[in-house]
Amino acid sequence: MKRGYPESPSTSVGPPQSKARHDPQGGANFLEDESTKIFARKVADHYSARSNQTLEEREASPIIHLKKLNNWLYARRGDAVLDLACGKGGDLIKWDKAKVGYYVGIDIAEGSIKDCRTRYNGDADHHQRRKKFTFPARLICGDCYEVRLDKVLADDAPFDICSCQFALHYSWSTEARARQALANVSALLRPGGIFIGTMPDANVIVKKLREAEGLTFGNSVYWVRFDEEFSDKKFKSSSPFGIKYTFHLEDAVDCPEWIVPFHIFKSLAEEYDFELVFAKNSHEFVHEYMKKPEFVELMRRLGALGDGNQDNSTLSADEWEAAYLYMSFVLRKRGQPDKSQQGSRRDRGSMHIAEEDIMYITDN
Repeated sequence: MKRGYPESPSTSVGPPQSKARHDPQGGANFLEDESTKIFARKVADHYSARSNQTLEEREASPIIHLKKLNNWLYARRGDAVLDLACGKGGDLIKWDKAKVGYYVGIDIAEGSIKDCRTRYNGDADHHQRRKKFTFPARLICGDCYEVRLDKVLADDAPFDICSCQFALHYSWSTEARARQALANVSALLRPGGIFIGTMPDANVIVKKLREAEGLTFGNSVYWVRFDEEFSDKKFKSSSPFGIKYTFHLEDAVDCPEWIVPFHIFKSLAEEYDFELVFAKNSHEFVHEYMKKPEFVELMRRLGALGDGNQDNSTLSADEWEAAYLYMSFVLRKRGQPDKSQQGSRRDRGSMHIAEEDIMYITDN
C-alpha cells in the first residue's frame, strides 16, 4: 500500500472506466459538466490576472528558488516541443538553451498567452538584454483538457517531447478531463516521444493533511485547505477524481486544485500507450542528483543553489517544505521512433508572433 493514498485492494484493478472509451489517437469525445467548466474558468482567470513580472520582481519572490529548482528539462537539440499549460512562457529560455527546433505553447488563460507572446518576441522588460529566441513558435489559447488537439495540430505533429509543468492536476477534476489530457498527449507525441511533468505529490498532501489538527496545513510560503466533506481525511480508491482542495503558494498560486493519486495516473497513462520512465518526489530527486557533480553545477546555473560566486543563497526551510509537495515524472510513448518524422519544424510557426497569430480554440 502506498503511503497517504490507499491502493485498490487488488493490484489488477485499474482506474474506473468512463462511459466514453478512449482512442489513443484522441478519437473519443468525453463528456463535460458545467461545474467543471466553471472551475476551469476560475483557474484561467486567476493566471490571466497575474502580472508578467520584471526580472527584479521575479528575483524578489519568496519562492524564487523553488521556481528555479523545478526548471529541469529532458530535451535534445532540434526537438519539436509541445508545452501544455505553458503559462506566460517561463520555460522559453530553457527550451532555447536546449536548442530545440520548434515550439508550440498552449494555455487556457488568454492573459498568460498574450504575456507569453510578449516574452517570446523579446518585448518584456526583463528580456531587453537577451537575444531573440532561436526556434520558431506558435501559441494557442484553449483548454487542452477539454478540447481535442489532434486535428488542431495535425500539421505540427508529431512532437518529440511534451511538457506539462505544475498544471496536469487541473485535469483531474473529472475522469473525462484526465482522459482528454492523456489522449491529447498520446495523439501528438511520436512513438518513443517523451512526456515530462511536475505536479503535486498526492501521497505527501494526504500525509500532511492527516498529520494536521484540522483541514488546513502550511507555512509562511504556502497553505493547503480541504473542505468539510473530507473531515474524516479518508479518500475512496474507487473515487480518485474530483478530490478538490484550495492551494495557496506565495506569489504564484491561489486557486482550487485536485489530488492525483499517482498509481491511478500511471494506470490511466498505460491505456494511452505510455510507459513510466521516472517518478520521484522533489526531495528525492534533489538528493539523488546532488550526488552527481554535473547536476550540482546545473542547479547552480539555474539559480536553485545560488550562483556559486557571490550569491550563495539556496532554498529556505519553508521553500524546501513547499518543494516536498511536488513530484516529477517522465513517461515514454510506446513504439519505435520513425526517423522520417524527427527533426525541427522550421517551416512551421513564426520567429515573431503577432497578436492575430494567436489561435483560439473552444469546445469540440
